[in-house]
Amino acid sequence: MPVRHLQVSFALFFCAAMSVFLAGQTPAPASRRNVIIFVADGLRHGSINADDSPAFWSVRTQGVSFDNSHSLFPTFTTANASAIATGHMLGDTGDFSNTIWAGFPVFDTGNFGLTPGTPVPFIENNRILADLDAHFRGNFLSDDTLLAAAAASGYHTAAIGKVGPTAIQNAAAIAPDQSNFPQVLPTILIDDSTASATGWPLARALVPRMVKEGLPLEPPTRTNGFNVTSRYSNGFSGDRTKPGTLAANVIQQQWFADVTTRAILPLFSEDPSEPFAIVFWSRDPDGSQHNQGDSHLALAPGINGVTSKAGLRNADRNLQQILSWLDAHPAIKASTDVFVTSDHGFATISRREIEVTGRATSSEAARHDYVDNPAGTLPPGFLAIDLARSLGLNLFDPDQHPDGSRLYRQLHIEPDATTWEHPVNGNGLLGIDVTRPDGSDARVIVAANGGSDLIYVPDRDADRVRRIVATLLTYDYVGAVFVDEEYGKVPGALSQRLINLIGASAIPRPSIVVAFKVFYLDPDNLQTAIQISDTLLQEGQGMHGGFGRDSTFNNMAAIGPDFKRSYSDPAPVSNADIAQTLARLMRLSLPPGGPLRGRVLTEALEGQPAAAAVPVQSVRSSEANGRQTLLLFQDFAGIFYADAACLVSAKESGPGNCRR
Repeated sequence: MPVRHLQVSFALFFCAAMSVFLAGQTPAPASRRNVIIFVADGLRHGSINADDSPAFWSVRTQGVSFDNSHSLFPTFTTANASAIATGHMLGDTGDFSNTIWAGFPVFDTGNFGLTPGTPVPFIENNRILADLDAHFRGNFLSDDTLLAAAAASGYHTAAIGKVGPTAIQNAAAIAPDQSNFPQVLPTILIDDSTASATGWPLARALVPRMVKEGLPLEPPTRTNGFNVTSRYSNGFSGDRTKPGTLAANVIQQQWFADVTTRAILPLFSEDPSEPFAIVFWSRDPDGSQHNQGDSHLALAPGINGVTSKAGLRNADRNLQQILSWLDAHPAIKASTDVFVTSDHGFATISRREIEVTGRATSSEAARHDYVDNPAGTLPPGFLAIDLARSLGLNLFDPDQHPDGSRLYRQLHIEPDATTWEHPVNGNGLLGIDVTRPDGSDARVIVAANGGSDLIYVPDRDADRVRRIVATLLTYDYVGAVFVDEEYGKVPGALSQRLINLIGASAIPRPSIVVAFKVFYLDPDNLQTAIQISDTLLQEGQGMHGGFGRDSTFNNMAAIGPDFKRSYSDPAPVSNADIAQTLARLMRLSLPPGGPLRGRVLTEALEGQPAAAAVPVQSVRSSEANGRQTLLLFQDFAGIFYADAACLVSAKESGPGNCRR
């Protein structure tokens, strides 16, 4: 598509009014539909074919293929889980990434009998999600979810699969009751931790059915029955001396699929007067791509090896099992819409190279030896280390509590130190000293996430924000920079409003979002993407979270009585559109909540006019040191769909290194 340039002046709040208008123009079905949302975590659009993924292929070719689909940036799991759950974009849900600064140390109120922990939590954790609920009026997302609205309207509801995003599908349901999980939930929620010491009880109605079917009442782990450090354990990621896993997450996901088709669906089908809504969240191919051991410390084959393909086939088998159950129950199938999506795409990790030529980073953090990371490669937490050195600040680890006078451990990153120290999870509190448990006296907070990091400036010092942005633009691994608009126009950065991060969220919003550089071994093939990543994983393994089209181009398709047959939709769509569309088909009214709502995918529905493709547009920031952040996006009825972003030279026109 041609690229059309646009000045930085947008009426983004128009999107909310337009989405309401579109919803009002879409006729509802005669009866309330059953719906199944199948999420294949980390599934790339380009991975689908008839041989490796016949079930995904059949939905794409026989139903609606969303050929211009989008993951929301930052392209992380919990972030997109919040959009899938609510039909709102991240500025409304506040789920900005998998790791955030919460504004308080988790468990500071004693929930779950735990002592206060980090203020920079990794939130793919049910107890942390529940603690967020407790701090934000019982629902950290602020907006009701599709499953919550369905349950309140008489639907049977269930979410099953990967820990974290599964619970987000009815986030308010797990808010602590007397400092623990509620014993009875309005939605059946089953994930890795269900029926364990760190989860909620198994729904009582399922127990006799599972016993009759010979299904274990607790989920298997990701080990596939092997030792946790075996290469056949899907949870084994290896390290710089040992390759990661060679096996998909077969055993655990087969249990999830069996519980769905042999217990949940039969239970729900007993009462046809009440429809059902189910979300199935497959950990594969994400987990296998992250941890694969096919490409140890090498960029090729990266995430395109045999283990990643095994993860794809595993997810495909799970989908086929659910589709086969529907085929065996034609009356139910006739009233069931199935929506298939993925939360994000994927790329191969680089911890050293920043260009396809093999040129290595010149980062200060990469020049030093660490106990577990050799000189010449980027350690976990490289952004926090480099910023601390550039800004002349000390670096404290929010995930380490020393037995001494300091609340958080200060790390050794002095120029004359023989061995440097990196944050254990990559997160950093930067300051002269940090004495507050919530980290709010830090000058800068870095939440490490992978393909992008969040930067918080707790005291909102505008001069410091500008200095940080100017510094980021000197780092050779930085790919794009976005700033909270409260700081005005910052040279070299674009406003977060352009990527739908400024909304009604109650959770602290990052001051800066920095995406890391992406390049391609084959510039015409998104499957060959390489992503600089702030992660504990090794070069050659898999990561996402960045702003390349490789991460934003997810897989979306739909099939069922309300969707067109064999229709290719060229219009831009995203994960925020799913709940809005399905709510219409289910005859549900989602509360309006914040302003950043997705749209009803009218053009994909039977009897509705087709949609035309829209042009790709671009916007550039002002210049700083000869560099600008460039954003490629599409505008459909006032809703912005972000394709990619990258840093470009102010002297060059066009999309620069950004790929579509």
